[in-house]
Amino acid sequence: MYLLYFILWVVFNGNFTLEIAIFGVVIAAALFAFTCKFTDYSIEKEKKLFKNFFNIVRFAYTLIIEIFKANMSVIHLILTQKEEAEPQLVTFKADLHTAAGRSMLANSITLTPGTITVLLEDNNYTVHCLDKDFADGLDDSTFTDILKKCEKA
Repeated sequence: MYLLYFILWVVFNGNFTLEIAIFGVVIAAALFAFTCKFTDYSIEKEKKLFKNFFNIVRFAYTLIIEIFKANMSVIHLILTQKEEAEPQLVTFKADLHTAAGRSMLANSITLTPGTITVLLEDNNYTVHCLDKDFADGLDDSTFTDILKKCEKA
């Protein structure tokens, strides 16, 4: 967050000089201290974010790829009229320990076309799938693996 504040300071100033850099360091530190004092943010969370940076990038990349593949599957389902969709409710359990991890998994499932997370209670997910083929692999998805790595770090 500190680095983000400093980068924003430099960008908003439009150029980079020693004076702007010194003021930026001081102002970014003041804003970071304010953020840590009045929100639930700390340097430890900052360190954890940096440790998980590559996992977060991998998660975003995987999400984009899965959204693209699901889009193609839904388009194929719509355009081929010889197949009929067989909607299905699927219930599975994911071994995630944090509320943020569980909600990230639920939101990722909902973001992929053809699936909607209907219910999330503890680690139990109920997902509505547009077709029974979309239900394959929900219980042991790559999303779950990446989120587990993020929780461990």
